Amino acid sequence: MRHFAELINALETTNKTNAKIDAIIDYLERAPDEDKVWFIALFTGKRPKRNVNTNYMKEWALEITKLPYWLFQESYSSVGDLGETLSLILPPPEEKIERSLSEWMNDITNLKGKTDAEKKEFVLQTWNGLDYTERLIFNKLIGGSFRIGVSDKTLINALTKFSGQESSALMHSLMGKWLPDEVSFKELIDAENVNPDNSKPYPFCLAYPLEKEIEELGDPDGWMVEYKWDGIRGQIIRRNDEVFIWSRGEELVTEQFPEITEVIKAMKGNFVIDGEILAVKEGKVLNFNELQKRLNRKTLTKKMLSEIPIEVFVYDLLELEDNDLREKPISARRALLEELLLNENPERISISKSLDFEKWDELNSLRENSRDVNSEGLMLKQKNSPYHSGRKKGDWWKWKINPFTIDAVLIYAQKGSGRRSAYYTDYTFAVKNGDTLVTIAKAYSGLTDKEIMEVSRFVTKNAIEKFGPVRTVKAELVFEIAFEGIGFSNRHKSGVALRFPRIVRWRKDKTVDEIDSLEEIKKLIQ
Repeated sequence: MRHFAELINALETTNKTNAKIDAIIDYLERAPDEDKVWFIALFTGKRPKRNVNTNYMKEWALEITKLPYWLFQESYSSVGDLGETLSLILPPPEEKIERSLSEWMNDITNLKGKTDAEKKEFVLQTWNGLDYTERLIFNKLIGGSFRIGVSDKTLINALTKFSGQESSALMHSLMGKWLPDEVSFKELIDAENVNPDNSKPYPFCLAYPLEKEIEELGDPDGWMVEYKWDGIRGQIIRRNDEVFIWSRGEELVTEQFPEITEVIKAMKGNFVIDGEILAVKEGKVLNFNELQKRLNRKTLTKKMLSEIPIEVFVYDLLELEDNDLREKPISARRALLEELLLNENPERISISKSLDFEKWDELNSLRENSRDVNSEGLMLKQKNSPYHSGRKKGDWWKWKINPFTIDAVLIYAQKGSGRRSAYYTDYTFAVKNGDTLVTIAKAYSGLTDKEIMEVSRFVTKNAIEKFGPVRTVKAELVFEIAFEGIGFSNRHKSGVALRFPRIVRWRKDKTVDEIDSLEEIKKLIQ
């Protein structure tokens, strides 16, 4: 556990990706294989179910410390994390317990079926044998709240650097269904159940936001224009009768779109296509909020498959019959893509429409009205451009419509984490709904450091109620909130959800009486 605690401490004290990768590699070089398997399991969300009630853990800690309940609540409100609060209030350990991560995880897993008395004895003995950092990790592991700020991409990059294995093969292997006590580290890292040549995606070609006047792009005849769709960017791979769907975030999402997988499996040949996965019903692209209802679900019911059908608008062909096409101009790749789909005529797969225009100014109205088809704007692609890895200025541009904006009032605030833990940086905003206020969005970015400190002072002086780490504040500070899209949602009290909300500016020139109303905001929904 000591080495694992050192790793967690190293990861928590830096926001630099390379430093996190180095810390992971250092841990992998020292840890036994059994611990490495559990490390991968924990970092990919395969932690065991919670076998100890956290309310009991709180009661046991209060018995040990003799602290009054009100003081514990004040401490918890200040810290904002139960596992950390328990670690801080408990007395120093009287013993030193040395166990590996895998031994601890086996002990925690074996608590299932134990009596509450047996669980209490185990927890108290453990608390008395671990230092603060180890105790904190133990609390999170046993309480089912273990989370760490390392993305899947960072983890894969670290494992790739450590093992020399293909990143796509590693991702495919780790995304599979496996249990820590049924697989070895070598089997995981070697991806023995994966054919990396079949599943390997290409780096996505990305566009830059248009940062010049459109006329500066030159002759319009040298460009093709499409709508910029707001869905899940994906590469769909069919090789040797196997199908893989990769998201732009380098996640294998094949199982989330069974109807697309079925269609691609029914096609012939080998190919890799790039496109946008969208919710489309009766020929109309649905709001992204509808698509979001289907994401990351363990089970997709027949009702959900029927109510939120999926289609793919494809716009590029990267590989055909083992031939890498990326260096060909997009005009040639597009012709081959059209031929492929014409021959196969697959359901749920269609080419993203190329928009006809002769002069640049003709695109202005298409862009401004793109929300009518639930598009974010336009994509501009040079006809002779190859399919680059990542971003390269000049060939592909995204020309998005201006975001929606509303004026809302701050009503809840919570302190941040890491270097922002001393300031209130997580905000909840509300708008008018008749004579009351109703929450509309949360936002975490957009203010300067100076403004954050000013808001924090206001929250400290004007806090009305406390709910754990959250403070209800006097409804006085008005902010302009920008967002990319809006849709109806049953998960929010307002009945709507905003897409990518962020703070544009602090409206010190406005009062709470001048914020927007929910009734007017709902009119923005297409």
